[in-house]
Amino acid sequence: MADQNKLQQAIDHVLERVTQKGASADVIANRSNNFSLKANNGELDEYKVTSGQVIGVRVVKDQRIATSYSESLDPTSLDLMVDNALLNAEYSQQDPHQTISCIDSKISTDLSEIYQDDDGDVDQKIALALSLEQGVVSKPDAKSAPYNGFAESDAHVILANTQGTLCHHSERSTYCYAYSLIEKDGKQAMHGGMSSGRKFSELDANFCINYGYDMAKALLDGTPIATKQYPVIFTLSSLSSLFGAFGMCTSGQAAMKGINPWRDAIGRQVASPLITITDKAYIEGGFSIKAFDSEGFATRDTVLVGEGQLNSLLHNSHTASYFGIENTANASRSAKGGLGVGSRHTVISEGVNSIAETTAGEYVELVELQGVHSGADAISGDFSFGASGFLCRDGQRIQAVRGITVAGNFYQMLKEIDAVSNVLEHDYNRSFYAPKIRFARLNIAGK
Repeated sequence: MADQNKLQQAIDHVLERVTQKGASADVIANRSNNFSLKANNGELDEYKVTSGQVIGVRVVKDQRIATSYSESLDPTSLDLMVDNALLNAEYSQQDPHQTISCIDSKISTDLSEIYQDDDGDVDQKIALALSLEQGVVSKPDAKSAPYNGFAESDAHVILANTQGTLCHHSERSTYCYAYSLIEKDGKQAMHGGMSSGRKFSELDANFCINYGYDMAKALLDGTPIATKQYPVIFTLSSLSSLFGAFGMCTSGQAAMKGINPWRDAIGRQVASPLITITDKAYIEGGFSIKAFDSEGFATRDTVLVGEGQLNSLLHNSHTASYFGIENTANASRSAKGGLGVGSRHTVISEGVNSIAETTAGEYVELVELQGVHSGADAISGDFSFGASGFLCRDGQRIQAVRGITVAGNFYQMLKEIDAVSNVLEHDYNRSFYAPKIRFARLNIAGK
């Protein structure tokens, strides 16, 4: 509580300084405590406890905008931060659309779900961290667990502005992970599993160990398959990575900059009618729950693509003003950065097909993609990645596949979908939710 009072006092000092200078501003103050552990050769290789605080200001004066931040709450440092922001603003271009527009917002995120008491002691956490590595290396042909660990975070955010807004958010999260490196007959394969939760008791170390090991073992004997077009189903983590590489297509900020390929597609069909994509502010168990955005506006759900039709992009007050449309309250800003746009929980709605229907016939299941961001052109939609997975038939894996390249066009593949299952799944960090989606055809180069 004392630390939070210090943050609030620093915010009040900054806002008073800004007002004295004849400007308007919003301020974000973050305080976090982090704890992480890693094991190597049966001993703790890392025991790290960190804490920090940062305060950042976005000033607007004479339609000119700039940001600055400080990691010190000393009044002299805060004054210097404000003065630097105002000086930088003098050299920026005027922008009538970016203003401090959230008035008298008083929102606090409900903490009952996202800020739960820590129910694990240090000894339990150390034991878990050691068990991750030991659990992997005790298995046949497992050479090592090169990546493993436990981490937890306790974060607090205060947002305030010169228009009377004052919002609070706190959350706790924890996770553990383990990668298995298997070596047999001169061949190697590696895969990992992760478990996350709001408290220690929700973590599942055995899942991390067994999922990574079983997948690496299954992929070990993988070989390339014949070069041709195949129907493809991505595992959820792979599909999340793919959508992340093309996230600009739903960004109002990218549209404002003229680099969003869906900029002029509102009201048009951009995907198969089987696809509905929603940005959800709240989903039970989600890890991107926050009651307000980075300007202080109350968060809400936005249907981006409804039955294949583009209904909306994600907007903050700046991009909404630029286009003369409604703000979707998707402002994203860290204490150290400028105003942007960000998603919360991306949810692709369930379809009408059963799992059996979705996995009928022959297809390739892709479980791992390499070089996703370097191999993707977010503007054209073209992509080419290294990949691993399985050749499947009627839901059964019949051959492990490695050493292949998958290529296609993201915007075209969204229009060519054979089936969407009626079972919703979530990725390990609980911000991407989707059913199994069978894409009709992608180019796979193998042998």
